[in-house]
Amino acid sequence: MIEIKNLSFKYDTEDENAKQIIKNVSLDIHEGEFIALLGHNGSGKSTLAKLINGLLVPQEGDVLVDGLNTRSDETIWDIRAVAGMVFQNPDNQLVATVVEDEVAFGPENLGLDPKEIRKRVDRSLEIVGMDKFKRHAPHLLSGGQKQRVAIAGILAMSPKYIILDEPTAMLDPSGRKEVIDTLIKLNKQQNKTIILITHYMEEAALSDRLVIMEDGEIILQGKPREVFSNVDAIKKMGLDVPQVTDLANELKKDGFDVSTKILNIDEMVDEICHL
Repeated sequence: MIEIKNLSFKYDTEDENAKQIIKNVSLDIHEGEFIALLGHNGSGKSTLAKLINGLLVPQEGDVLVDGLNTRSDETIWDIRAVAGMVFQNPDNQLVATVVEDEVAFGPENLGLDPKEIRKRVDRSLEIVGMDKFKRHAPHLLSGGQKQRVAIAGILAMSPKYIILDEPTAMLDPSGRKEVIDTLIKLNKQQNKTIILITHYMEEAALSDRLVIMEDGEIILQGKPREVFSNVDAIKKMGLDVPQVTDLANELKKDGFDVSTKILNIDEMVDEICHL
């Protein structure tokens, strides 16, 4: 379990008037959850992700990962072993010239036995569907494939929690689907906790819980079906909703008896057929 307690953070600690990026945030994330973190640029999403992973240390409050405090230098590597992070641009995270060497990089730095490393590399690549590319050069892969290799590299560390900061932002629709399908598989089949920062509402709709941030604070959270059904309120925040949810809301306003809690095309087709 990840426990975020009364968390506050600003980058310039010497300036009393510096902007507070995170403002007294509290949030519990349970093992096996799929959380989607939404908000404008500058809302504090990426900063919160780095605070969970221990890349940043809070000025006030605490982040506990399985009871380990990110403030402690003694436990920070234990925290990063269970809470892995995947960034927006996979090219910034890939360091090796061969895919299997890339995935082995983390376990090797943990000082694991070579047999265990081999086992983890093969298993991780198989999970993300990249086992056929183990001998390939990462720079020759597509964007979606690179991101899946980056995820495999995190998986090889055997984390319980995977934090992803807009991992599909630089990908085309095909690449986005590859990555999101991989995350769903990890969550449902491997019971990995997924914390996904995204600007794509269709991706967020697949999560167990939405957490919406604005100006460093959590202003709304709940199940996607409940949160996105408040279409007008979400749009007032300057955010969007899945296209089919928006369409259902417009049909409802025009007098059609349809549910506004629709999240995907299949549900919309069912509603229209019932009409």
